[in-house]
Amino acid sequence: MTRPEALVSFVRALRDAGIPVGPTVAGELMAAAELVGLADAHDVYHAFRALTVTSVEQVPTFNEVFVRFFGADDSHLVTVTSPAPPRTWSIHRGREEGAEGEGDEEAEDDAFVGASARERLATRDFATLTPEEVAEVRALIARMVWHPAFTWSRRRRPSRTGDRPDLRRTLRGSVGPEGDLLRVATSERRIRRRPLIFIADVSGSMERYAEMLLYFAHAARGRLGRLEAFVFSTRLTRITRPLQRRDPSAAIAEVAETVTDWSGGTQIGEAIRTFNVEWSRRVGRGSPIALIVSDGWDRGEPALLAAEMARLRRSVHRVVWLNPLAGRPGYAPETRGMRAALPYVDDFLPAANLTDLATLIELLESVPARRIA
Repeated sequence: MTRPEALVSFVRALRDAGIPVGPTVAGELMAAAELVGLADAHDVYHAFRALTVTSVEQVPTFNEVFVRFFGADDSHLVTVTSPAPPRTWSIHRGREEGAEGEGDEEAEDDAFVGASARERLATRDFATLTPEEVAEVRALIARMVWHPAFTWSRRRRPSRTGDRPDLRRTLRGSVGPEGDLLRVATSERRIRRRPLIFIADVSGSMERYAEMLLYFAHAARGRLGRLEAFVFSTRLTRITRPLQRRDPSAAIAEVAETVTDWSGGTQIGEAIRTFNVEWSRRVGRGSPIALIVSDGWDRGEPALLAAEMARLRRSVHRVVWLNPLAGRPGYAPETRGMRAALPYVDDFLPAANLTDLATLIELLESVPARRIA
């Protein structure tokens, strides 16, 4: 059941949050609710969003207001007679295996919704997958649902409730028919997606994991838009252009043809140094997150790796290190490469199965806009 005064309050909340909706939107929302019906929350959400959101930057704000009005237990705007269809993936971690029969509400909180075979694959180490399971895991990675964290841009946009005067628009308005009444225009900072820099180890010790993590990088490029990708073994190779291909299998095949030192030795320090010297200023704009994938087995000098990791950390918003071995029982980062790099790593996570990737997604979605020292 939908009440007009409730939808008016919803529209006011959108306007207060910075979404410029018109005075007739409440009536349009009422008509949309009558058209699509209230049996499916998914249809209600997309109908309301289509009528109020005009740019991708407004989607997080709309989601916040929509959940506040429609997601609360005491929601008085819409009564949904059936739940929205479950997604194959959500952004939350699920219960341990074997916790069945807990009720519908707990089932909706699972990180993985689907057949028991998919739940089993969620915790299977990438190195132990059969060829048939590899194909299924690739498909699951492509369907992972996540929403990258947004941050404030240095660029600004017009806003009625902005935090800074817009002198250009103010002076432009002073020469019109109302020039005798100076209206001060204001602006606010734009919201944008935070870019990601993906640097993956494809040496011999990482060969069993590199392919799956490259599929994850391909999926991340589709979610983020701005992603710079590199791989290294004995030398650093930029693979951003191959990953732009729509077909992930074709993209990974082109990467394999491009990289000449696949499954070679490992020189992490030299690879990070090459990135800092040749690529950091070219692709590091926008305060990105650096995502390094490696098991830490390094043939280079630990002092060089430590110095270059310190330099990298100063040029990015956050450094996340993914180690496929980190989730194994009894693991400790005792290799000289890991010991040299860890002081300059903000987050150290495992990356050996789908559950680990879901944890990484949760982290990327919750990265704060400001760096916390």
